[in-house]
Amino acid sequence: MEMVLVSACLLGEAVRYNGGDKRCDDPILQGWVREGRVISVCPEILGGLPVPRAPAEIEQGAGGMEVLKGAARVLDPSRRDVSAQFRLGADQTLEMAQARRIRMAILKENSPSCGSSFIYDGSFSETRLALPGVTAARLREAGVRVFSEAQLKEAEEWLMRLENNEAE
Repeated sequence: MEMVLVSACLLGEAVRYNGGDKRCDDPILQGWVREGRVISVCPEILGGLPVPRAPAEIEQGAGGMEVLKGAARVLDPSRRDVSAQFRLGADQTLEMAQARRIRMAILKENSPSCGSSFIYDGSFSETRLALPGVTAARLREAGVRVFSEAQLKEAEEWLMRLENNEAE
C-alpha cells in the first residue's frame, strides 16, 4: 500500500503558527486516514519552531527553492530570520518520506513550508504568489509528487496510477 505524507494541520492537529489547525474533512483524505496510509508531518515543528509562533513568509518575490539555495529568507513580521528552521524542517520531512518510500504528499496551500502552488508574498498582506513553499520545493526536487488539499481528486487519481504501476 502506498503511503501518503499529509500536513498535520490538515489532519486536525493544532500545529499552525496560531495554535490552530486547518482540518480537512474531504472524504478522499478521510478514507486514506481510515485505510492507515497517512503519515502526518509538520515541517515547521520538525524544524524546531514552537506552537504558537509568529507567522512567517518568504521574502517578497521568492519561493521555497530560493530559500533552499540561500538566496532568500523566511521572515516573521518583526523581520526575525527563521530560514534555518524552515530548511531543517524541509530536510527532515524529505528524510521521513525517503525512509518510508513515500512518493506523494498532500500539503497545506499558502504555507511558507507546505504551499504546493501558492505562498504569501512576504508583505503579510495575504497577497499570494504562484510559487512553492520550502518543504514543497524540497520534496518536488527529490521526485515526490506534491498536491494541495484542493487537489485531492487529482491526488487520488495519481495514487491509483502509482498502485497500478502506471505513474509517470
